[in-house]
Amino acid sequence: MVGRREGHCPSECIPYLSTKSRKSAMLRQFLSKLPRKSGKADSPELARSNSFTTEGSTPQPHRSNSLNSGSGRPCAPKRTSSAVFPASVVAGIEPLLPFKDVPSSERMNLFVSKVSLCCVTFDFTDPTKNLIEKDVKRQTLLELLDFLSGSVRFSEPAILAMCRMCAANLFRVFPPSYRSTASNGGENDDDEPMFDPAWPHLQIVYDLLLKFITSSSLDAKVAKKYIDHSFILRLLDLFDSEDPRERDCLKTILHRVYGKFMVHRPYIRKAISNIFYRFVFETERHNGIAELLEVFGSIISGFALPLKEEHKIFLWRVLIPLHKPKSLGVYFQQLSFCVTQFIEKEPKLCSTVIGGLLKYWPITNSQKELMFLGELEEILEAINMVEFQKVLVPLFWRIGYCINSFHFQVFSLFLDIDIFTEIKSAIFFNY
Repeated sequence: MVGRREGHCPSECIPYLSTKSRKSAMLRQFLSKLPRKSGKADSPELARSNSFTTEGSTPQPHRSNSLNSGSGRPCAPKRTSSAVFPASVVAGIEPLLPFKDVPSSERMNLFVSKVSLCCVTFDFTDPTKNLIEKDVKRQTLLELLDFLSGSVRFSEPAILAMCRMCAANLFRVFPPSYRSTASNGGENDDDEPMFDPAWPHLQIVYDLLLKFITSSSLDAKVAKKYIDHSFILRLLDLFDSEDPRERDCLKTILHRVYGKFMVHRPYIRKAISNIFYRFVFETERHNGIAELLEVFGSIISGFALPLKEEHKIFLWRVLIPLHKPKSLGVYFQQLSFCVTQFIEKEPKLCSTVIGGLLKYWPITNSQKELMFLGELEEILEAINMVEFQKVLVPLFWRIGYCINSFHFQVFSLFLDIDIFTEIKSAIFFNY
């Protein structure tokens, strides 16, 4: 509660003040509830021990936290590092101040104050709740976004504060979805995409995170302590969002993280592989398979030659089994691109890929069979005679079944496209 001062109305008069005055009053109420700690700032090690990435914490569901409600929970754990909320910053600099009104030497402290202010989250499913607080936070986020557009050199407390703010706003547990993504092969799904009501707010946070990661002033050696394995894993969990706009932002951010933090690259590949494993062999439900494959397609294009054994294992154990789920149509284009990237890198993998396609060849799903035949045509364009002989007999057995198919599209495919031509040229040209 704001104390009574000369020339000011008591707190009961807040509803009758101007909008600007109400914002200031609400902000002061909020700031009085921010965790403060006096004394010297903690060491980076202690600061990190109090961050969101430690103590084996699990992602918390998205909650509604009110600025003026006693039931609201702070976004950070109860143990708060003074590196995130320095007493001199929170008490000495009003976060509502614009950056232009403080000296250059104090702007990074103001940045930390504003970022800390944005850790409070709201319930956006009710558009009538906390309108003033939501507007204050939105304006603060936009101001931070504008500030990052300039030349900024991040201090370690600023890096930690940014990571904690992004974690508080973005990392959340999605409710169970009972919508079937496997019906009709996925390509004719009549369900409309689900749009998150908080997206206008989340988009600014994603833009902030992207500018933060891509900033040339961000020291990757320092930032990797806070954008660590836990942060990356929870970032990957967000790919299961039903909002396609969020998945598109995540795709760009993950690609930038992979490029910025070389030390995390093996872990990112392993974590994505685990998502694919669970999708193929356990759930067959995930909203972000197409986006993850698109990211991996760009990763594969950067593989050095000769290909490492771990990359070939990924092709055989992950990409080939991804042809199995019924929802193949949702991500087939991205999957086919990844497979093609491997073949362009190392053409002798053609027989391995064809053998995998024959293993998972659809028997009762004609739409999937058409996809397999289209991919087979592209592979045959790059195959050599040695590799072709390895799969000659099982391949022709399968083609014979396709020619005798009762489905007119599967049968007519051999009359309308060049797949038969590719097979004949592979045989007669090499002989």
